[in-house]
Amino acid sequence: MKIAKKRTRKHAPDRLQLVIEYVVRPQGTPDESALRRWAMAALLQDVRQAELGLRIVDEEEGRELNREYRGKDYATNVLTFALSEGEPVPGLPLFGDIVLTAPVVEREAAEQGKSLDAHYAHLVVHSMLHLQGFDHIEEEQAEDMEALETVIVMRLGFADPYGEERP
Repeated sequence: MKIAKKRTRKHAPDRLQLVIEYVVRPQGTPDESALRRWAMAALLQDVRQAELGLRIVDEEEGRELNREYRGKDYATNVLTFALSEGEPVPGLPLFGDIVLTAPVVEREAAEQGKSLDAHYAHLVVHSMLHLQGFDHIEEEQAEDMEALETVIVMRLGFADPYGEERP
């Protein structure tokens, strides 16, 4: 009887549809379940549905994308591409892409004395908030975004990602 109920029970669709691509996958790169868990943790309650891509790339692709989309000729740790620039489109899911440059993330984690997972988790959370309209251009917005990032990252079991930077 319990098995039959399980088979006929309707499941709500996942709020987060996340396609993960590894162009490179150096030793220690988080697996899909970790990346998905971190992204889901940063998906705010008012987002009913999200369809996102997450791509882990080498330094060459990271540099190419940063140059093409931001006019900066170096590989950065993470790029976030929101279809609707963070503004929700009524009736449509949140759409966007996150690109993480593995060698840069590794280098930064080592320089900052963080575990690789802690740094990847922080960057995934950071990007997810960008996709949902958060920004850090103005000081007040930056403080709000950093506070929310800190709460989410710490709930995931990692240290405050900004702990060293705060007075």
